[in-house]
Amino acid sequence: MFGLESIRLIDLPKFPDPRGNLSFIEQENHIPFKIKRTYWIYDVPGGEVRGGHAFKEQQELIVALSGSFDVTVDDGKAMQTFSLNRSYYGLYLPAGLWRQMQNFSTNSLALVLSSTAYQNEDYIHDYNEFLRFRRHGEK
Repeated sequence: MFGLESIRLIDLPKFPDPRGNLSFIEQENHIPFKIKRTYWIYDVPGGEVRGGHAFKEQQELIVALSGSFDVTVDDGKAMQTFSLNRSYYGLYLPAGLWRQMQNFSTNSLALVLSSTAYQNEDYIHDYNEFLRFRRHGEK
């Protein structure tokens, strides 16, 4: 089971140009998994929180393509908050960690690359169930 020490900010390639910068992500090169799903979060009303769950198997890379937001990650023992506000780095989260996204700026856009296709049974929505999972590997 992974802890907070397994989380990392990944610098993505950045090609500056007076006409506009370019960055990209390659699976199994910049991130340690094959991309099975891509989704994005946008138009988040002020004060709203996204996430509030953990995944049993899914790994993620979260990128702030526009604007800024915070990602708070919890391994059942400690919590850490990461502020994402640049489109040329991403936050890598392995499976088994509770995550919550908040403090979305106006017009922010969060891109999430996932190692799995959507599977409802992979989600842990109850925090106490998450703590049991962390302690015992239980569902």
